[in-house]
Amino acid sequence: MQVLRSFFTTLLLGILLSLTSISVLSESAISYFDKNARFHPVISQLGMVVSQEAIASQVGAEILEAGGNAIDAAVATGFALAVTLPRAGNLGGGGFMMVYLAKENKTIAIDYREMAPHLSDRDMFLDKEGNVDNHKARFSAQSSGVPGTVAGLLHALDKYGTMSVKEVLKPAIKLASEGFKVNYDLSASLRSSDKRLQKHKASKGYFYKANGDYYLPGDTFVQPDLSLTLNRISERGKTGFYTGKTADLIVAQMQRSGGLISAYDLANYKVIERQPVCGSYKQISLCAMPPPSSGGIHLVQMLNILENFELKSMGHNSAAYIHHLSEAMRSAYADRSLYLGDPDFTPVPVNQLINKAYAKSLSKQIDPKKARLSKQVYPGLDQWVASEPIESEETTHYSTWDKQGNVVSNTYTLNFAYGNGIAVQGAGFLLNNEMDDFSAKPGSANGYGLIGGTANAIQAKKRPLSSMTPTIVFDGSGKPILATGSPGGSTIITIVLQMILNTSDFNMGIAEATAAPRFHHQWLPDMISLESGFSEDTIRLLESMGHQISSKTRVLGSTQSISVKEKYLEGSADWRRQGAAAISQNH
Repeated sequence: MQVLRSFFTTLLLGILLSLTSISVLSESAISYFDKNARFHPVISQLGMVVSQEAIASQVGAEILEAGGNAIDAAVATGFALAVTLPRAGNLGGGGFMMVYLAKENKTIAIDYREMAPHLSDRDMFLDKEGNVDNHKARFSAQSSGVPGTVAGLLHALDKYGTMSVKEVLKPAIKLASEGFKVNYDLSASLRSSDKRLQKHKASKGYFYKANGDYYLPGDTFVQPDLSLTLNRISERGKTGFYTGKTADLIVAQMQRSGGLISAYDLANYKVIERQPVCGSYKQISLCAMPPPSSGGIHLVQMLNILENFELKSMGHNSAAYIHHLSEAMRSAYADRSLYLGDPDFTPVPVNQLINKAYAKSLSKQIDPKKARLSKQVYPGLDQWVASEPIESEETTHYSTWDKQGNVVSNTYTLNFAYGNGIAVQGAGFLLNNEMDDFSAKPGSANGYGLIGGTANAIQAKKRPLSSMTPTIVFDGSGKPILATGSPGGSTIITIVLQMILNTSDFNMGIAEATAAPRFHHQWLPDMISLESGFSEDTIRLLESMGHQISSKTRVLGSTQSISVKEKYLEGSADWRRQGAAAISQNH
């Protein structure tokens, strides 16, 4: 009873926190919260947008109402989040987009991950003793890769959208130029990051009042320099960001701060369309991002391992269930440490890692009653004879779905909250610190504790390995039934895994699947992280099996998901982050 009381107290607190934010959201967002209980899905026969910030969700829904498709809505939402969710929504970062085109029955993976500047070198973050300088790798201007967000969103719009750049950027420009009401989430986030942001003149000027005070809930937040940057993109498209005035401002900031991004790097940034990583699990199939994302490969790999067990009979979130998933996670993250990197620079054994026979061999290593030690678990391909030839937790995810059946699952990021904290003077946006997602030194951990090897070593024009896992799930006939993804750094892949299992094996509705407590294991450090809501008995059973349980209670991710139930779309915004919203097209 005590555990149940604790769990429902946590849920009630989330509801109360949400309700206290109503007065500072837009009127359209207020109507959303008035009409929809927090743990019930938003239902629609038309289109839908689910994102981590209500105003941006409303922007996307209004694009659908104006006749745009899911891609138009995704691009508009992405630019709006750059205004209303500055810790993760961005112009200065990068990401991945999965697109399903209903008419062609085709799934596309768009890679707009940041690239290492051409002056980067393998040892750039090592000190004189050869140790990793984490401050330089994470918080200096040299931690910034060449931004890909603007190019990626505009690429998707140009190839698969129906609206003009001016049409989809108009809402974001208005939000930046006229301002919007600060909600509790943004106010608290800026307050918690003040020491880092206020170190830099431009960041301090953009995100705090002229006298240095914090923005409080209900204050109007206006961003004139960001508005001008968005206007240049609206007028000139990609060249309005990667050349001309905005590019000059980025290069000038690099020179002031000691960064490496040059006019050459910006002008030569390229978006790549890649073949999605697809797999099957029992009665469903799925497609997710390929390398340089590790998400798709290891999501499919873990599902392949778990397909060899009867998970439903174990009981959802039972000790046996958590044990088997954790052991699958352990194997996948061990493989990630050695084999994954940018496929344009290093061969990645995709077919072997997602091979069901390989997964079966890994499943046989799982003792149903005893945990393995991670120090005794190694990347496994070298011991297996193949039958075939050989990125802050402040990322943000959103999903869009239109009435024609087109689907977008998009995850993009600055890496840490507010990236490296350095804003571009005169341009109004923050720079990423994605260079930390490279392996600064083989065997060293990045900011999320992930171990990397030479496959993910720093190299000019290379894209750093990422955990972002935008995913689209399909039923037995090949029709999309779920779009999901999450922020969470190294935890992203396991969060998406649990969303899929919650809906497929345990037949949960999308809201229930979203609200269920989550856990995570990533090989090293050798421990399971648990959200609140797990019983003490379950924890004791796991410990008796030999698992180390993290004593630090944490919130894992923020899925923004849309599913199909019969002929209806059901959307669920994750309660774990304040201000998130699922908003449906009205007509």
